[in-house]
Amino acid sequence: MGILLSNQCKGGKSIHRSLSFHINRNWSYALWRCFNLQCGWAGKVFADTKKAYPVVGRHGKLTSSWPLTMESLRLQMLGNELLAYFAERMISKETLERNKVMQVAGDQKIIAFTYRQNGHLVGCKYRTIEKRYWQERNTEKYLYGLDDIAEADEIIIVEGEIDKLSLEEAGYCNCVSVPSGAPQTVSLKEIPSPEKDTRFQYLWNCEDYLDKASRIILATDGDVPGQSLAEELARRLGRERCWRVHWPKKDEANSFKDANEVLEYLGADALRDAIDNAELYQMQSLD
Repeated sequence: MGILLSNQCKGGKSIHRSLSFHINRNWSYALWRCFNLQCGWAGKVFADTKKAYPVVGRHGKLTSSWPLTMESLRLQMLGNELLAYFAERMISKETLERNKVMQVAGDQKIIAFTYRQNGHLVGCKYRTIEKRYWQERNTEKYLYGLDDIAEADEIIIVEGEIDKLSLEEAGYCNCVSVPSGAPQTVSLKEIPSPEKDTRFQYLWNCEDYLDKASRIILATDGDVPGQSLAEELARRLGRERCWRVHWPKKDEANSFKDANEVLEYLGADALRDAIDNAELYQMQSLD
């Protein structure tokens, strides 16, 4: 593994050696990727054909045309700085390790939420501490934490990966997160066919898991997009088996926003109370 200057961005303004170049042990292929967030140049070449398969993206996005591996994504265990970041948000090292939360190797502190199905890596979502997000391209979309609901009769759906980790700190492992946030509004159109329901493709990809559940708790954010997401999920999953979480009051006018905020400011007991007191779902007023 070598760290070089990218041929595309030349290291950017700071001239960082941000290009990772790797040749595997049996010399059958080589791959490269620039971890400068403004570049993202990546590709792969095979020894048998000498044919290059360039995969070009920006902001660190990799267009992946080969099986994802920890090696190809250049992932490593979380370092002390990111462990401290999660600790401030009340997420323990044990929870992070069980969920295989990683970081991208290099100078930039980039969190990698690994998406898995049957233990296999099927996707990866990246986040900086400054809340910049991106995902692997050309990968199927799945719920985050999918293996945790493989046999669950009751499941919890949240809006973000850190909220899923927060629920685990409160004792709930039967929880998954949507991969791509919330819509700004509820669609007034009929639900499209599974093949055309692009935004919510992750639900159809996980249909076998979701069909097993008799009770689904929607613990999305309390803002308008979070309410819109809850409504869109309930429309597809069936309102008759959905319950809605209402987050505790922060003051007379405002409530806490999400599971992690409740965990951070009120603790695990308050988070458990919010989940346990979920109410049978009714269509939300988004005024």
